[in-house]
Order: sequence, then structure tokens, then C-alpha cells
Amino acid sequence: MFPDLLSAIAAEGAATDLGPTRLDPLELFLDADIVVQAVMLGLILASIWTWAIIVAFSLRVKGLDTRSRDYEEDFWTTKDREGMLSKKHRGEVPSARVAAAGLDEWRKSTKTAPVDRDATRQRIGAAMESQVANEADDLASRLNFLATTGSVAPFVGLFGTVWGIMNSFFQIGAQQSASLAVVAPGIAEALFATAIGLFAAIPAVIAYNRFSNTVNQYEARLQRFADKVHAGLSRELDRI
Repeated sequence: MFPDLLSAIAAEGAATDLGPTRLDPLELFLDADIVVQAVMLGLILASIWTWAIIVAFSLRVKGLDTRSRDYEEDFWTTKDREGMLSKKHRGEVPSARVAAAGLDEWRKSTKTAPVDRDATRQRIGAAMESQVANEADDLASRLNFLATTGSVAPFVGLFGTVWGIMNSFFQIGAQQSASLAVVAPGIAEALFATAIGLFAAIPAVIAYNRFSNTVNQYEARLQRFADKVHAGLSRELDRI
């Protein structure tokens, strides 16, 4: 009877000493080596900043697209195009800055006679193309962080994993035991660093590819608007 009772108590104690039965990210972070913790913290901050860029870029593109469409419709229907190119509009709408660049160059090139029409057309086109490129560069200025995070985060997480596994091997040597109880916690903490790296990298890569295409489409749209403005100014040159 007593052997059976002792066996039951021992079995109950063994069941009680078992580790957690589910993944606990906070516990993995707190139990990790200081180097692995630094890697995890850096990747978490990169992931937070990535999502902040994703949200901010999406809202900005939506606002610019709405304002540009409204401005371009008004630009071709109104007779007061000088008013449409005021400083207020230039500061708010990229399309206004593109049209203003062409009109400013047109004024400079036609204020003195004789007017070289071909040279003026080239300068107007160059001025607006330059402004279109500036608008695209400004819109894509923060996308480099997404590209960097997408390409570097997995390797940073891998560094944390390698460091954690090396630490586990040191634990094996110190305790002279290769049992799972000794090895498993360190390996789990190490692999968690890689998981965080992938968590940061995957949305960054997807967002970068998507937003790069958005920037290209927006640049092409501005260029089409610039071509129309250029054509209108070219007709004005023929009347001089």
C-alpha cells in the first residue's frame, strides 16, 4: 500500500514540475540572455515603426489622391488658373506644384523677346519632369526603412537565435547534461528571436512592394498631368 502511495505522490509531483504547456512570449523574453533580449527589443521596435509607416503612408496617399483628383478637375474647368496656382494650392497639392513649375518656367522664358519656342518647350518640360521626380521622391522617402527592415530583420533574428543556441551549449557543458530540460528553454528563447525577426520582416516586405507600386502609379499620373499642361503651354507659345 505504501509503495503505491509513494508512487502516486511522485507522479503527482512530476506532473506539477512540468514546464508551461503553451507558448508564453513574455516569459521567453524575460528568461532570455541579455544579448537575445536586446535583439528581440530592437526587432519589436522595428516592427512597431514599420506598422506606423504603413498606416501613415496609406493615409497620406489617400489624402493626396483625393486632393490631386479634385485639383486637376478644377484646373481644366476653371478660367482662373492663376488663382489655382497660388501659394496655398502649391503647398497642399503636388499637381499644383507641378503645374506651377511649368508656368514659372514659361514666364521666365517669354518675358524677353525674341522667344525661342523650341528651347522654351524643352525647359518647361524639364522643369515639370524635375518637379514630378521631387514629388515621387518625397512620397517614397520613408519606404527605405521598410526595405531595410524586410531585408535585415531576419538576419538580426538569426543572430539572436545563434547566440541563444550557443548559450544553450554552454549550459550543457556547465551542467554536464544534454537532456531536454537543460537544452529546450534556451533553444526556445533563441528560436523566438527568429520568429520576431520574421514578424517584423514579412509585413515590411509586403508593404514595400505594394507602396513602391503605388508611388510608381502616382508618379505616372503626375507625369500625364504634366504632359497635358506642357501641351497647353506649348499652344500658348505658338500664339506669341
